[in-house]
Amino acid sequence: MKTQHLVAAASVLLIAIFAIATWLYNTQKADEISATAQQNSASLVREHSPTMGDANAKVTIVEFFDPACGTCRNFHPFVKDLMKANPGKIKLVMRYTPLHPGSDEVVKILETARLQNKFWEVLEETYATQSAWVKNHVAYPDKLWAILPYSGIDIEKAKQDILDPAVALNVQQDMADARQLQVDKTPGFFVNGKPLVEFGYEQLQALVESEVRASY
Repeated sequence: MKTQHLVAAASVLLIAIFAIATWLYNTQKADEISATAQQNSASLVREHSPTMGDANAKVTIVEFFDPACGTCRNFHPFVKDLMKANPGKIKLVMRYTPLHPGSDEVVKILETARLQNKFWEVLEETYATQSAWVKNHVAYPDKLWAILPYSGIDIEKAKQDILDPAVALNVQQDMADARQLQVDKTPGFFVNGKPLVEFGYEQLQALVESEVRASY
């Protein structure tokens, strides 16, 4: 029995040590990324970045996203619910991070939609129809083009605009900023410059609510 108790105690101790080590690692990583974000504040928001919410909101959620990412699609309504629960206090900034094959062209489509003031409409349609143009984690932009007329975008203008080098440059800038901020998966969130290191719905909600309380 003593041996069993010793083994059980050792197991509990190892779990506790692992939990503490994980917490310390996450805390150190969060501090490191936060420091990088503060030193490179321009890396969080660019002039071309699509923004939703009150311009004077004191809490800013910056989301690095890939439209072909299923988790990004699932988090999108959750983020909007956080904004609804805190009216006027939160604004959302979207940054292009095309990590899936074929997504580089899809985010260019979204950028052309932004030029027509249709970014949010096209993003909603893109997420709603994701299963039609993403197969086995690969994006097929041609299939998305066929769907987009329902979002109200001028397709012919978008197909002209997508050839503008400025569109590709904006996407490249977002990707460079993602690397600078150590974003290597999507969605990647920052709330008032603080990174969401431990990923999850509850963790994001806790970080957002903490910043709302601190700001208002």
